[in-house]
Amino acid sequence: MKVAIEGCCHGQLNAIYKHIAELEAKDNYKVDLLICCGDFQAMRNRQDLQCMAAPEKYRDMGDFHSYYTGERTAPMLTLVIGGNHEASAYLWELYHGGWLAPNIYFLGHAGCVQVNGVRIAGTSGIFKGNDFHQGHWEKLPYTSGSMRSIYHVREYNIKRLSLLSSPNIVISHDWPQGIEHHGDLRYLLQRKPFFRGDIASGQLGSPPLMGLLKVLKPDWWFSAHLHVRFTGSVLHDADDQPTAGPPTVENPDEISIEDEDDDTTSKEANTLQTPQPTEDQNPDEIVLDEEIETVATPPKPVIQRETKFIALDKCLPRRQFLEVIDIPTTPVRPRSGKDKPDSNAPRLTFDPEWLAVTRAFHPFLSTTRHQPRMPDEEQAREMVRTELEWVLANVGDKAERDGLRDVDECQVFWATAPGPGGEQGDKSNQPPWYTNPQTVAFCAMLEIDNKINPPPPQATYSSPDAKENPTPHPPHQEKESPSGTSKPLSMGS
Repeated sequence: MKVAIEGCCHGQLNAIYKHIAELEAKDNYKVDLLICCGDFQAMRNRQDLQCMAAPEKYRDMGDFHSYYTGERTAPMLTLVIGGNHEASAYLWELYHGGWLAPNIYFLGHAGCVQVNGVRIAGTSGIFKGNDFHQGHWEKLPYTSGSMRSIYHVREYNIKRLSLLSSPNIVISHDWPQGIEHHGDLRYLLQRKPFFRGDIASGQLGSPPLMGLLKVLKPDWWFSAHLHVRFTGSVLHDADDQPTAGPPTVENPDEISIEDEDDDTTSKEANTLQTPQPTEDQNPDEIVLDEEIETVATPPKPVIQRETKFIALDKCLPRRQFLEVIDIPTTPVRPRSGKDKPDSNAPRLTFDPEWLAVTRAFHPFLSTTRHQPRMPDEEQAREMVRTELEWVLANVGDKAERDGLRDVDECQVFWATAPGPGGEQGDKSNQPPWYTNPQTVAFCAMLEIDNKINPPPPQATYSSPDAKENPTPHPPHQEKESPSGTSKPLSMGS
């Protein structure tokens, strides 16, 4: 299977798909799957822009809305994770994963699916130690603080991902901490000299992600965020502890966003003005001054295995933002049912083990600041084994008992919000809160309650084939009358 990996998208879908088409024509091959490593920016309308943490002048609609409204169609299956510049309200609707637009699938805040039998796991967002141990407490309308914290990775999701048995591919926006020592560090510092300080202090990248890499030992790990192409290789039977880096150098590189909810000083209280670049500055990145704290990861036994790491730049001319690789696939059981899609199209299925993890850990999913204590590893793995038996018996083809179910048998794309020009109320306001039928359907499949965006009591839809679109309503106000309804847009699934 030929897979294209893209770094930071920043809403430039048209340019990315065009570049892939040019490569296909030039080299005479067909890309089966596109993976986008965050900062995707799925803006449905201008109200979604008000949920993106970035200065006003960087809030651009981009190209996604034309795929959302059906004006354009993604030419290939596209898998997406979130970064730190996203339409957070829309991504929250699909916390467990779902179609952002036809043929564009979001893996969720954390998730794992299979494409032609290849297991692809991913985690959205970036690391900040102050928020890592919290629950998902953020609610619309977001404040300047919660607009940032909503995309900070939570321990809950890292813990869940750590229970998977060796996916083939893992996608993250952040780099795993210390990964720079597993590649050409001299080259990296030539390209990005302002990384020296963070490398020296161990603050380049995410500590939980390096712990996750050493636990999962995937064949491939793809990242973005730092706007540079970098490759490395982690040998899991080697002594791969990071060594001391070069002397500290300040990184005054980018645009700081003042967090009104933080009592911080020094560089976190800088203005929103863009400094003039010098030789020690990164002229093209936007950083929100995230604090990185070390998270201890217990040692794990290792086996003879290698993880190939690729990080890519953002989509701009003369940048290394895309890579095409070949991934071996294994035979997958043919789809059941009468309506079979194009046999050449890749098959997207839920991963049975991830469904088991989701069921096992659903009681610990918190929508408050307090994250309940989670079970230790031995107990957690036993819980997952128990839930996997349930998944094998109740999801997918029960005769096959393999737990495989095509995603589009449960979830189909549903436009919850209007496209540009159809916003409800002032375009400068944040969007209303929507219940997404894809989340409803996913929770119904696993027989778990919808903690993400439960519908009001009078809403009766539970199937993608329902005739009415969900009612926008504020969170945790199900007893109030809904303020209005929105009709589904007529577009493909």
